[in-house]
Amino acid sequence: MKFLKSTIVALSLVAVTSSAAFAEGGDKFVAISSGVKSIEMNLNGEKFTLMRNQTAGNKISALYDTTDRGAPQPIVIAPGVETLGELEFIELMKKAQTDSNIAIIDSRKPGWFARLRIPGAVNVPFTDFNEKDSAISAMEDEMGVVQKDDGTLDFTNAKTLALYCNGYWCGQTPGMVKKAKFALLKMGYPAEKIKYYRGGMQAWTSLGFTVVGSGN
Repeated sequence: MKFLKSTIVALSLVAVTSSAAFAEGGDKFVAISSGVKSIEMNLNGEKFTLMRNQTAGNKISALYDTTDRGAPQPIVIAPGVETLGELEFIELMKKAQTDSNIAIIDSRKPGWFARLRIPGAVNVPFTDFNEKDSAISAMEDEMGVVQKDDGTLDFTNAKTLALYCNGYWCGQTPGMVKKAKFALLKMGYPAEKIKYYRGGMQAWTSLGFTVVGSGN
């Protein structure tokens, strides 16, 4: 009987604690982080409210609800390249609003970018890095790299890149970073300025974060 009472008390405490955690600030909401429901952002000329879907029972997008895709990418895709979680990625999004030295980049093909994407991101398809000229153009246009008169690349003002693609299993960002014929690292891009959001769209949508696009 004592054991039963103790168990009931313990379960009651867990329930109270869980309820308090969910009701941070006195209002029930699905949080981004402790006490944070939403963040107003203006990134690359796109104004949006970053938050998690507040609808009870909301389901992940059908684009990312299957589990039969490719092998998972390693946590560290190359020496010196930092792997990000959602909160670190969001911090870079926040900084990129006022810091032109940070670029939030979607490395998928344009069709995927149009269907569903993280708001404020710029599309630089990984396929650009299959050819030297398109790789250099992408780096000059979006990444702060300068091609000098002698053809060499100047990375002095190279931007910090926060890159993502479809998810844990997707090889598009790793391809842009190290595997493509003219991948960033092969071209001399500083590894410490490359950040890899490994979870990508699958993790982002599984957490119900704000997305834009046609959705199908």
